[in-house]
Amino acid sequence: MDSSITVTPRFSIKMLEKTLRLYTPSLSERPLAEFLSDKCDDLGFENIHIDEVGNLIATKGEGSPKILLCGHMDTVPGKIKVRNDDGYLYGRGASDAKAPLMAMLLATASMHNHSGTVVFAAVVDEEGNATGIKSLVKQKLDIDYAIFGEPSGIRNITIAYKGRIAINLKVNVGNSAHASAPWLAKNAIDESYVFINELKNSLEANQSNKPKGMMLTATLTEIKGGTSHNVTAIECDAVMDIRIPVNMNCKTVGDKIAATVQEVAKKQGVNAFYSVLDETEPFEAPHNSPLVRALTLGVLDIEKKGPQLIRKTGTGDMNIIGNALNIPVVTYGPGDPHASHTIDERVSVDEYLRSIEVFKRMLYHLKRLHGKSK
Repeated sequence: MDSSITVTPRFSIKMLEKTLRLYTPSLSERPLAEFLSDKCDDLGFENIHIDEVGNLIATKGEGSPKILLCGHMDTVPGKIKVRNDDGYLYGRGASDAKAPLMAMLLATASMHNHSGTVVFAAVVDEEGNATGIKSLVKQKLDIDYAIFGEPSGIRNITIAYKGRIAINLKVNVGNSAHASAPWLAKNAIDESYVFINELKNSLEANQSNKPKGMMLTATLTEIKGGTSHNVTAIECDAVMDIRIPVNMNCKTVGDKIAATVQEVAKKQGVNAFYSVLDETEPFEAPHNSPLVRALTLGVLDIEKKGPQLIRKTGTGDMNIIGNALNIPVVTYGPGDPHASHTIDERVSVDEYLRSIEVFKRMLYHLKRLHGKSK
């Protein structure tokens, strides 16, 4: 059925304002899921349901291509007064990521029949442990393409995210000494720094000519050791966050970590072992895929200027879906990523409205280009 509501600019702004008035920190997204469920019904969506983890999923259209448009409902904590001021909408989630989420929903609501099938998903806990997206992957969706709604700016399409390995390194030196006679024992905190420096140096070597998006980085993010102010540490725990560019993979980086830890432990004569806390493969969408071309043309239609294709240094949901389903995935949406999580988070109303038009044009071009790619 066709929707009984016309998606006007005024309606689009009101819809975004309503979502901003619902405070939805991670794992408290239910009010927004229920609001979207009602709206999807009004806007002619089908198969509308809230799954067991709290994701709202709905479909519109039929046939090929099948595209997932996915955004997250949760925000970081902290309320911001919702206001429409001087061309900007202020509120927690305005940029990250309720404007991208609503732009995708409203573009889908306006899509023409025979444009293919859109699976719209509003997921939970993106800012937390990615409960929503992990659940979505397990549902084995039958899709050809996916776009994640995040603030990239209307003229930027994120085509790649780095992968990540996070490790917990535990160093144990066997005994301790009084701090007044530190020569009587090795110090686990000092030894940890030897491991950390060696890991950093071996992983980050020979990269001076690479752009940041293509660099392998290893960063110490947590360290704790010692039991008393006047006793040397027997044991020390350190967490390292390693980001992997798209021309590498977790296995080769993991092998290098294992070899380095083993080598340093032998050289220093201490016990060391590490556990992997997180492992996510890097991901890059093929630049010539119908998805990247359709979204590029959509931006060109509305902005009269081609977008920039960017590789981000972070790791995102598109890594999980892209690698699990082996399909082209990009991240796109209105908003300034630097405004995310800030105390005056906002989005340009004009950019938000233009992004709805970009998504509509993308769906039109994707239908055309998908047919040709077969």
